[in-house]
Amino acid sequence: MHTSSTSHLRQGTRVRAGTPTDQLVAMQDWGDVEQSLDSNGSAVLPGLLSATQCAQLAALYPCDEIYRARIVMARHGFGRGEYKYFAYPLPPLLDELRYTLYPRLAPIANRWNRQLGIDVQYPDDLDAFLSRCHQAGQTRPTPLMLEYGEGDYNCLHQDLYGDHVFPLQVAILLSEPDKDFSGGEFVMTEHASAGQRADVVSLRQGDAVVFTVNQRPTTGKRGGMRKVAMRHGVSRIRSGHRHTVGLIFHDSR
Repeated sequence: MHTSSTSHLRQGTRVRAGTPTDQLVAMQDWGDVEQSLDSNGSAVLPGLLSATQCAQLAALYPCDEIYRARIVMARHGFGRGEYKYFAYPLPPLLDELRYTLYPRLAPIANRWNRQLGIDVQYPDDLDAFLSRCHQAGQTRPTPLMLEYGEGDYNCLHQDLYGDHVFPLQVAILLSEPDKDFSGGEFVMTEHASAGQRADVVSLRQGDAVVFTVNQRPTTGKRGGMRKVAMRHGVSRIRSGHRHTVGLIFHDSR
């Protein structure tokens, strides 16, 4: 259901500065975002999407023709609920967000790799990075939409998909807490030699969370850099339905 490994690439075109999507992203306090990512492994982008945009995206969930795969979590031991991977081309709003967010996050990802002693640097634009993925056989799109009902949850996990992994990803809450659903908190855990920690990230409708895919650097007790492993998941839905969009920047095998 997906297109060839190169036909969807923008080949030099970019989201123009000053467009609504670019303005939404530029309005965020990226200094605070970087500080929060360094400290906690996650950061909230408040009000990234309007309630109308959230409703329009959530309404796409039943449209099977725009997806390449549907995953029922219980069949794979992932939890309960389901999600669908979009096919290329992505819905325009998600495509624009992916292209606009990537260059904001690439400098952070590159700094983290340097601090961890990882000899991988990410190009400035998403097309160049996707070309790198596709040359390695990672050609399938990874942006997805998740749907949870009462009693559903998502086990703690990491979205890796291949050898080429961009270390940050974004999830956007499309549903309104305490109206459309209750429960269903976004959860992150941190595991290091010094111990473990769990954080609940509070989100409102239209908020996005940027978070660590796999591992991030942190300062050890003696001042040197050490790595901590991060996982993410969603707590049990107590009532209603919850929809979320996930923007992963590397493609899959």
